[in-house]
Amino acid sequence: MRNFQRYFVFALLIFGFTATSFAQQIQLSQNRPGGIYKTGEQVIFTANLEGAETDSITVKVRKNYSNEIIEIHRKNTGGELIVFSEMFTQPSTVIVKVEAGETYAELGAIVEPGIFAPGTKRPEDFDQFWANETEELYALPLQVKKESAATEEGYACWDVELNCTGPKPARGYFAKPENAKEKSLPIVLYVHAAGVKGSWCLSRADEALKYAKMGNGALAFDLNAHGMLNGQPQEYYDKLEEGELKGYWAQGVESRDAYYFKGMYLRLMRTLDFLTSQPEWDGKRILVIGESQGGGQALAAAGLDHRVSAVVATVPAMSDMISHFENAIGGWPNPASFDADQQAVLETVPYFDTAHLLKGSKATIVAEIGLIDITCPSYAIYAAINQAEGPKIVYAVPYRGHHLDQHQFQSEWEKNVYQPKMRFIKDYLK
Repeated sequence: MRNFQRYFVFALLIFGFTATSFAQQIQLSQNRPGGIYKTGEQVIFTANLEGAETDSITVKVRKNYSNEIIEIHRKNTGGELIVFSEMFTQPSTVIVKVEAGETYAELGAIVEPGIFAPGTKRPEDFDQFWANETEELYALPLQVKKESAATEEGYACWDVELNCTGPKPARGYFAKPENAKEKSLPIVLYVHAAGVKGSWCLSRADEALKYAKMGNGALAFDLNAHGMLNGQPQEYYDKLEEGELKGYWAQGVESRDAYYFKGMYLRLMRTLDFLTSQPEWDGKRILVIGESQGGGQALAAAGLDHRVSAVVATVPAMSDMISHFENAIGGWPNPASFDADQQAVLETVPYFDTAHLLKGSKATIVAEIGLIDITCPSYAIYAAINQAEGPKIVYAVPYRGHHLDQHQFQSEWEKNVYQPKMRFIKDYLK
């Protein structure tokens, strides 16, 4: 942790760039290159169309993640053209996309991100609900099944199953340095993005070993989200996705006792229960890392277990899942879009929303937010992390959607976002 103190600030990373289409025919810029504005400031997007070969362009504007997109057709006069200009008096977001033929450029902006608050009310019995769930979980004696999964000089790795009130057990790969001293190692919990059968959904021994080797060594656990068996033939995961886990994010959404994310969060807590019972844990550092659904789990872990000291959450889901904006996209999985009793949904979802779970958390939060992300909206992530009380390092990225689709920004992103996040992780684990 020698270099960790330099991160103990609330940071908004500002990048100077323009969005350029793949054919370099459109350059889109805004008057605040970082995309972050204050109320009362004019938000201006300018397109340079010098190389565009079409006679007209289409400007698509999405305000506050509305399901409705304003579409404007403009004549291409060449040179620079202001395609959007507006002053906002309330916390707001805007995404501007300029299309010319087959090419496009897209950027996003957010106004007063530090003011966004949850779109739902925190239930009065929220704390009691989770206290009851935690008490029941910890009352269940921990049972651990493990078998050796990989061998590497100086490190041990196991395929682990932990019993849970779940209803499914927690399963993943656990790795650590051999012969480590008691109270000498931090914990790293790695959690996965949405899905069932894709490579990004499956726990791997090499992922656990990667984190076990960082810094001076770590107690590392790669947890799959669904309590699935590890290392199975592809047919096993195909069958789960097509059957039992099909549309899992909507299962039980009309009841807080049946909602799928309850089991997912309990598996998180059970894994932390196991990791903190290891004699090598230093008793101080617990770092949870994830992207998308994994990012949501990382934030949830910080809210559910206040021993979690830091999270690295990339475009996190499960944040402000029901928007206060009218006809707007909520944080994934956007339950307002489900074919379900919406009053029951409204009564269920807040118990599992990181915008409520994070209240009181003092964990350091490192968050990457895409300002054109329509899967995990920027306002929703801010609404969640604004509730936490610990230090925050926020990378607000105007050109990033849920994925980095505008590939000309790859090197920019790696230099200014990915590498700093990795430096944080490595420094934290020293």
